[in-house]
Amino acid sequence: MKRDAALDMVKESLAEIVPDADFTALGPDDKFRDALELDSLDFLSFVEILGQRTGIRVDDEDTPHLTTLADSADFLVARTADGP
Repeated sequence: MKRDAALDMVKESLAEIVPDADFTALGPDDKFRDALELDSLDFLSFVEILGQRTGIRVDDEDTPHLTTLADSADFLVARTADGP
């Protein structure tokens, strides 16, 4: 997965949880959980949706890599076979 596609996948997954999210105001290194006011259940839903959309297994120990748009996209790129 290319990085642009990974970033789009992260945004689309977040948009399912927060439909009115303004991604133009969210920087790539901003912690989206705080910026979008996600609670624990919202974040778990995001992780589940991301895993379903990508087919990538996301374990509990992977969640620290899913705090910003940039980190989440990098995580997806690293987990796919074709890489950057």
